[in-house]
Amino acid sequence: MKTIILFGLALFVSKVSTAQETLRVEVTHIKNSTGTVRVGLFNSDANFLKKAFTGQTVKVNGEKVEVIFKNIPPGEYAISVIHDENENGELDSNLFGIPKEGFGFGNDAMGTFGPPAFDKAKITVNGETQKQVIKMRYF
Repeated sequence: MKTIILFGLALFVSKVSTAQETLRVEVTHIKNSTGTVRVGLFNSDANFLKKAFTGQTVKVNGEKVEVIFKNIPPGEYAISVIHDENENGELDSNLFGIPKEGFGFGNDAMGTFGPPAFDKAKITVNGETQKQVIKMRYF
């Protein structure tokens, strides 16, 4: 009996520790159908806007796109989105560092002079399919 209980507990722990989630990111207010939208998930403050945990690029085909991330481990993730109109893989900016292409962040967070902090752009992925709607912004 003791063995059955321990086996059951071990099976439960393995199911909990390997749980994978789905995150749907809808990007709205895209100003034109040129280029691609790049969505990045960042799993730490140290990596935020430097090295994404995972990301996807989708072709723009209207005023909004949806990106679906499957099999995401539970945790906290900050989301960053850019409208890469010229498809060069980066957010282009002018001489003063002001973005020339669209951008957005999780929770529709905005920074004062630059991007928001990780904590403002993060969401918690925990046990169910989640949807995050991000409004694209242009200067």
